[in-house]
Amino acid sequence: MKYLDINEEKLTSLGGFWTAKEICQQPKAWLNTQAIIESNVEAIKRFLSPLIADPDLRIILTGAGTSAFAGGSIAPSLSQKLNRTVEAIATTDLVSNPSHYLRKEKATLIISFGRSGNSPESVTAVEIASQLVDNCYHLVITCNELGLLFKHCQNNEKCLAILMPAETNDKSFAMTSSFTSMMFTALTVLTKNEDLAKNATLIADSAQQVITDYNESLHAIANKKYSRVVFLGSGGLKALAEESALKLLELTDGQTVAMFDSPLGFRHGPKTIINSDTLVVIYMSNDSYTRKYDLDLLTELRSDGEVAQVIAITTQKDASIDGDHIFINTKETLSDSLLIFPYIVCAQVYAFHHALALKNTPDTPSASGTVNRVVQGVIIHPLDSLCSSYESPVKIVNG
Repeated sequence: MKYLDINEEKLTSLGGFWTAKEICQQPKAWLNTQAIIESNVEAIKRFLSPLIADPDLRIILTGAGTSAFAGGSIAPSLSQKLNRTVEAIATTDLVSNPSHYLRKEKATLIISFGRSGNSPESVTAVEIASQLVDNCYHLVITCNELGLLFKHCQNNEKCLAILMPAETNDKSFAMTSSFTSMMFTALTVLTKNEDLAKNATLIADSAQQVITDYNESLHAIANKKYSRVVFLGSGGLKALAEESALKLLELTDGQTVAMFDSPLGFRHGPKTIINSDTLVVIYMSNDSYTRKYDLDLLTELRSDGEVAQVIAITTQKDASIDGDHIFINTKETLSDSLLIFPYIVCAQVYAFHHALALKNTPDTPSASGTVNRVVQGVIIHPLDSLCSSYESPVKIVNG
């Protein structure tokens, strides 16, 4: 069996078997995720429908690291579709600054993303929110039935856990199929999308095209070993750019400098990172208005002549896309909320090959061992100082 055109034996020797397998399994994982949602649709409706019916309900998407970027990637489209503000706030912010983010009197739905469900901040954020917010509900989307987040929801009427397919509990260091499957679930259940099969098939087909048709091209670009890589995107695609930069940092063990921004924001200082050893990747929006700004920067970067290579990733082809690009030929025009799925696969495949080009091991990329699959070394401090302001006793959560 081959993954990313490398056989299993070779992948194992390179320390990249699980990462490659988990990148490639995503199209099938999304179809399996769709089946899980369908089989639990009534329980999901019973829990979510009364909450979503409240126009004053506050919705917070949260997680740590990649799980936080899952929320950031879909929050803008969810805000648009639900006609309300949907906030993406990392658990690392909620735990360190709860008084800045949580509102005692505001009914709140916390949607927690967690591959393992055991990250200290993820578990603590759920407990802190329950203690400090009078009317707090939790939707946990996780890949691990043995995790603390999943267990927290058992026999708890204010909490519902949706368990992803077992294979999405990635064995590799970096989150890939877990990230995308959890996002697909949140988008689907929150927007009450009844056309699950259509959306799952659309994104599965588009991602498979990336894996089948562009693996070789992405491999060739990775072999150039650019020392600086910039990912750019607008709206939810900006958070996807952030996740893309993180994937490259993780898999190369920080050997490659990676950053992110929006096309408009990039001009305001960050553009100074560009030199003759820089790759820029622009995630092109399918929104006709937003796309104009993406195209403007694409043209500008190519005209400047300062960057080593700029690549547009797009599902629309027009004269402005001339030059290096990855064209994902979808069967129909996808909304930006669905573009995130084939787009992130491009970044994952590139990061995987770039790590190998640098002689790093994608499955266990941290040579020092100081960066772990489930974060370690976090001390959870008591909340005594917040007790009086919230007028309720606060349980001390141990790390």
